[in-house]
Amino acid sequence: MATKQAKNQYFDQTFLDEMKAALLAEKEQLETELSRLHAADSDYGREVDDDVFEVEQNTVNKTLQVTLEKKLRDVLAALGRIENGTYGICKYTGKPISKERLRARPTSSSSVDAKKLLTDEA
Repeated sequence: MATKQAKNQYFDQTFLDEMKAALLAEKEQLETELSRLHAADSDYGREVDDDVFEVEQNTVNKTLQVTLEKKLRDVLAALGRIENGTYGICKYTGKPISKERLRARPTSSSSVDAKKLLTDEA
């Protein structure tokens, strides 16, 4: 059963559809990469001589896996915001995030001004 998407008071449906398509493409890419990393994990331990390389590679892959999982969580959260009508609204100010920022980083949940203020950037 399909759920009805909540109305977003700041952005038109065309823009929201554009962002949703970008987020779904990123989601698919992240899931593919995570699947590849999980498959690589299962190949470890087949040759004793490869142990050192495998431990090193596993360390690199684990860091990458954590990063990809965080990105995937951000994408899923953004998709959730599209569905509940809060996409593109700064979580700190309640004001709309610029379309330019959202196009550059579709998972953004804060405006540039709020982010600068929070990180003490000038």
